[in-house]
Amino acid sequence: MAKDNLECSFCGRKKPETNLLIAGIDAHICDRCIAQANGIVAEETKQDQVNDLSEELTLKKPIEIKDFLDQFIIGQDRTKKVLSVAVYNHYKRLLQKDTKNDVEIQKSNIIMVGQTGTGKTLMAKTIAKMLNVPLAIVDATVLTEAGYVGEDVESILTRLLQAADYDLEKAERGIVFIDEIDKIARKSDNPSITRDVSGEGVQQGLLKLLEGTTVNVPPKGGRKHPDQKFIEVNTENILFIAGGAFDGIEKKISKRLNLQAVGYSASKADEGLDNENILQYITPKDLKDFGLIPEIIGRLPVLTHMNPLDKKTLRAILTQPKNAIIKQYEKLFEMDHIALEVTDEALDFLVEKALEYKLGARGLRSLCESVFTDAMFSLPSSEEKEFKVDRAYAEKKLSFETAKSLKAVS
Repeated sequence: MAKDNLECSFCGRKKPETNLLIAGIDAHICDRCIAQANGIVAEETKQDQVNDLSEELTLKKPIEIKDFLDQFIIGQDRTKKVLSVAVYNHYKRLLQKDTKNDVEIQKSNIIMVGQTGTGKTLMAKTIAKMLNVPLAIVDATVLTEAGYVGEDVESILTRLLQAADYDLEKAERGIVFIDEIDKIARKSDNPSITRDVSGEGVQQGLLKLLEGTTVNVPPKGGRKHPDQKFIEVNTENILFIAGGAFDGIEKKISKRLNLQAVGYSASKADEGLDNENILQYITPKDLKDFGLIPEIIGRLPVLTHMNPLDKKTLRAILTQPKNAIIKQYEKLFEMDHIALEVTDEALDFLVEKALEYKLGARGLRSLCESVFTDAMFSLPSSEEKEFKVDRAYAEKKLSFETAKSLKAVS
């Protein structure tokens, strides 16, 4: 066949009409068909990646996310709703990123305010478990500005990489929970008085991470130095959840609500306020007054609070969730073929003590350890098959532990 008579076997163009005609065994293909085929392959590959991500994330609707949280966390309905919507919108934004749309959806980073032991960390852990994404829990108290003793803000992403087994793609759609965010609050209203290396300086360092940027991360953590190899991590699709107790912020909320007003001229509008749970009235202004800089508050747009745990909630935490404290002890004794029974009176006593100690759900765990430790030590070596804990037994064990701690102090 003459060269001028050669044609593309796909589109039928003659050789003079093409820039390039590649010969195969019994066929030819032109440059235009190659470019078109390449585009089709790229589009299919991109769609497969989106589908794979969708399957791997196991993203559910907000109501389904809340139902999952309900299995592990008692109460905190408002926070569960806020968290469910924010997480759903964030990963929906991630899954639909490749569709042609001129509207760019920004990240929904979250900040949770609540007393110790109310379940802030548990919320983040449960969300990550449901989504099947890596979770890094980091403590803001160890972070300092670059060049000072402590950890750089980039060490946050090192933890996330480790949680993802150094799978970069997986890490770049993970969740970072920054605990004790209130401990990096600005120490003074005037930022120029002293060098605040573990306060405002850290907040400034976190700004780009929270908003979304490419960061050079040392793979093994520690300080950066010029000869070190770095991993480039894009934080654009990483969901940041910050949590803190913000001890004393109630005073700032009360001041804003004018709850200190006294006398006959005091406002009657305050009568409808719940003085037992002032945190529910928190606003971004209160965070600013506490010491968070406006820039970081703007990058944590979803603000929610954790309600303090009352007697009813603490009682439910002991027995109702999937991972309830009493269920854990029942399982531990069951592994030694011992049936554990805890009476309602004993449970009520544990709740009363937890409220007295003001340690939240963590207080319940500490109290249970004090009550069960002696039995867990001796019963596995005995022939006993049943173990009953009543109020008298619980009181006896806790009074013994209290007396022992008082002796240690004296």
